[in-house]
Parts: sequence; structure tokens; C-alpha cells
Amino acid sequence: MATQSTKLAVLIDADNAQPAVVEGLLAEIAKYGTATVKRIYGDWTGPQLKGWKEALLTHAIQPIQQFRYTTGKNATDSALIIDAMDLLYSGRLGGFCIVSSDSDFTRLAARVREAGLVVYGFGEKKTPAPFVSACDKFIYTEILVAKDDEAVSPAPPSGAQLKQDTRLMNLLRNAVEAASDDSGWAFLGAIGNVIAKQAPEFDSRNYGYQKLSELVAASGLFEIEKRKTGDGSTTSIYVRRLAKRSRRGG
Repeated sequence: MATQSTKLAVLIDADNAQPAVVEGLLAEIAKYGTATVKRIYGDWTGPQLKGWKEALLTHAIQPIQQFRYTTGKNATDSALIIDAMDLLYSGRLGGFCIVSSDSDFTRLAARVREAGLVVYGFGEKKTPAPFVSACDKFIYTEILVAKDDEAVSPAPPSGAQLKQDTRLMNLLRNAVEAASDDSGWAFLGAIGNVIAKQAPEFDSRNYGYQKLSELVAASGLFEIEKRKTGDGSTTSIYVRRLAKRSRRGG
């Protein structure tokens, strides 16, 4: 996976992304690397992209003009894909951030990953599953906008509510089992890596929790242990399945 020193290209499909996400989007991208290329594609001669213009100036995003040559055809997709391939072959980048809710970028994401580069996808929850699955990690943009109004955010679901989500529970259980040592303990970072490989769209924030450790604790399925590492100045979190209680009286 990429690191914070990784050079990333941020390519935004203006027709399928909202300007309200741009601040949270760039803050999220900064966790994964440095946005050395920031481009947004659309037809800037029309009024439909007016809301983007202020955001472009504020965040130094380069607008790429793409005229609508034919009604009903999205020329923006083609322009973004061509630029992405040019950037890929330049050999200057370590990864791509593709911002769109359009499944047309599924093959692009797969091709970039085939070349050994990391792909982060950003789109709304309506984004088709093939594009989501084609990315190394996919972040739903709804959680990026929600950050601006935390005061009215609903309380996160309880453990009982989380347990009703069978897919989530199985995902957590399987990840802990896959990452665990002989004693059953698993490093939280390793758990996160296993989950990312199985479900690119997974993010604890989708369930109302800012951190994976908080979501794991809230599920009520696991024992959590904090261990000092190195010189004792840092702490690592380890997780283990709770032992099943015996039904016999003690």
C-alpha cells in the first residue's frame, strides 16, 4: 500500500462528484500520500459545474475542458482515462485517486493495479460494485461531507445493532482469525489489512465509528489488549475472539 510520501494523481469526474466533498476529500487523500497531480474533468462552458469553480481556485485543482460533442455521450470519461494512462506510463507516480460514482472507470482502476500502483476510489454509496471492487480501497464520499456537521451526527449503533449486520460480523471474525497467532491474538493493523483485501469499501466510519478499534470494541465479540512496544513510548492494539462461555453451572 501507499505511504504518506507516495506521489498520487487525483483525477476528478466533475459530472459525477459534488464540490461539497472537496475539502474532506483532499484531507483524506493526505493520509495516503501527496497529491502531486490534481485535475478535474468536465465541460466548463456550461452552468452545471458552476459550484466547482471556487473550490478549484482554493485547492489548486486544474480544470480540464472537455466539450460535449454528442448528446448523451460522456466525453469526460474518455479524457480522464487517456490522461490517466499518460500519467501511468510517465513512471512518476505511486498511485491514483479516482473520484467518481461512475462504473466506466472500473477497467481503468484494474489496469492501474495491474501495473503495480495503488488505486483509491472515491464516490457516493450508489457507486456500482464493480468499480468499488476494482480499487484497493474505496471511500464513500458521504462520510467526508458528514465531518463538517458532527454536532448533529446520530449516535453510532450499539453492539446489538451491529450484530444484526451479518456481513460485518463475519468480516470482523474472519479477519481476526486470519491475522491471529497461535494464541489467538491478532494485531489490529494486520486485521485492517485483511479486511481491506476482502472488502475495499470497508471503513469504520460507514458504521458511525471513527476508528476500527472503536468498531471492534463496540461489536462485543472481542477481547482487546493494549501493549507497549519498542521503548514503551508507543502502544499497539491486539484483538482476540472472546471465549465462549460454558453452559454448565460453575
